[in-house]
Amino acid sequence: METATLITVVLVIALALFFDFTNGFHDTANAMATPIATGALKPKTAVLLAAVLNLVGAFLSTEVAKTISGGIVREDQISSAIFPAVILAGLIGAITWNMLTWLLGLPSSSSHALFGGLIGATIVGVSVTAIDFGVVMSKVILPAVIAPLTAGIIAFTVTKIAYALTRRYDSKPDGRDGFRVGQIFTSSLVALAHGTNDAQKTMGIITLLLITVGLQDHPEPETWVIVACAVTIALGTYMGGWRIIRTLGKGLTEVKPAQGFAAESSTAATILASSALGFALSTTQVASGSVIGSGLGRRGSQVRWRTAGRIMVGWVLTLPAAGAVGALAALVVTWLGFWGIIIDSVLATVVILAIFLRSRRNEVNAANAMSEVAESGRAVKVKRNPPPTRRQRAMAREEARRKSAAAAAAKKAAKAGKTPKPSEQTPAGPNDGGAR
Repeated sequence: METATLITVVLVIALALFFDFTNGFHDTANAMATPIATGALKPKTAVLLAAVLNLVGAFLSTEVAKTISGGIVREDQISSAIFPAVILAGLIGAITWNMLTWLLGLPSSSSHALFGGLIGATIVGVSVTAIDFGVVMSKVILPAVIAPLTAGIIAFTVTKIAYALTRRYDSKPDGRDGFRVGQIFTSSLVALAHGTNDAQKTMGIITLLLITVGLQDHPEPETWVIVACAVTIALGTYMGGWRIIRTLGKGLTEVKPAQGFAAESSTAATILASSALGFALSTTQVASGSVIGSGLGRRGSQVRWRTAGRIMVGWVLTLPAAGAVGALAALVVTWLGFWGIIIDSVLATVVILAIFLRSRRNEVNAANAMSEVAESGRAVKVKRNPPPTRRQRAMAREEARRKSAAAAAAKKAAKAGKTPKPSEQTPAGPNDGGAR
C-alpha cells in the first residue's frame, strides 16, 4: 500500500471515530432527556447509564453496518485510489453538521448527516451512478418517513392505555408518579437500542473503507472495528450533549411521567425492530415522533405544531446540508489530489475547534442544563388547568347532587320550623373533609 493511501486510511478511520463520538453526545438526549426532566434519574447517573448501554448495544447487531458497507454505495464501481478520499469528504460533511446543530442545541439526525455527506461526496468525487438510490430509498428515506409516524401512533396508543388503567390517580397532582420508576427501564431500553443502530453506522463506514482498499473481503465488521466504535460512542454518550438535553428535556418538563414512559417504550420498540431489519433510521426522529404521539394521547396536552414544523424542517435540511459540505470537500480532493486531503483535514480540524471554542462562551453542563430552555425544544405543552376527566366530572355531579339534597332538606326544615333529623341530612362527601 502506498504511503499516501495509508495516510488517507488512517485519517478516515480517525474522522469516522470522531463522528461516532459526536453521534454519542448528539443523541444522548433521545434516551435521557425525559427521565432527567421528570426527576426519574439524576443527570450524571443518566448519561453514565446511557453510555454503558450504548456500549452493550453496539455488540448486539451488525445488520445496519452491512447496509452501509454493502448497500448505499456501489464500491465495486469506484477506484480504490479515490474512494478513501471520498469517504473522508463525506465524514467532514457529517461532522460539520453534527457540530453546528450541537452548538445550536438542535435535535437533528446524525444518521442522515452521515448519509448526506457520503452521498454528496460520492456524487462529486465519483459519479451519481455510484449511489444505489434504490437502497437509499428503501432503507433510509422510507424509514425516515414511516418510523416517526409509527412511533407516534404507538406512543399515542400506549399513553391512552396508561391513563385508562390508572384513572383512580386522576386527582393526584404528580400525574402518576409511579411511572418515574418505569422510565428508568424504558429510557435504558432506548439507550440500548441506540447502540444497536447508531454505532453500526460508523462500523459500516470503516468496513466500507477497508473493503475498498483491499484490506477486507466481506461486509461484516471486524472485531476491532466493533470494539473501537462501541467504546467511542459510549464515551461520546457519557459526555452528555447537554445542549440538546436542555432543548429536549427542559422543553418536556410539563410532560407527565406516564407520557414519558409511553414515548420511551415506543422509541425503543421502533429502533430495535428497525435494527433487526437493517434499517438505518434516525433515533432523533423516532424519539420526537414518540413525544408528539404521547402529547396527543394525554387529555389536556397541546402539541405546538409550529415548533414541531421547525424541527421537521431541520430534518429535511440535514441530508442536503451535509451533502453540500461533503461535496465541497470532495471537490477540493478532486482538484488537488493528496494535498486536497490534507487541506480538508486541516480545515475540518479548524472548524471543529472553532465551534468548540464558541460553545465555551455559554457552556451548558449537568449543573445548568435544566435551568433554562431553548424555545425550539418545547414541542409539547401541557395546560396548567387541563379539562376534567370523566371520573372527575362524575365526582363533581355527585357532589352537586349531595349539596342540592342538603339545601332542599334545610329549606323544608325551615318551613316546618324544626331542625332536620340526622337521617334527613346528607352525609359529608369524601372531598368535604367532614364539614360544610
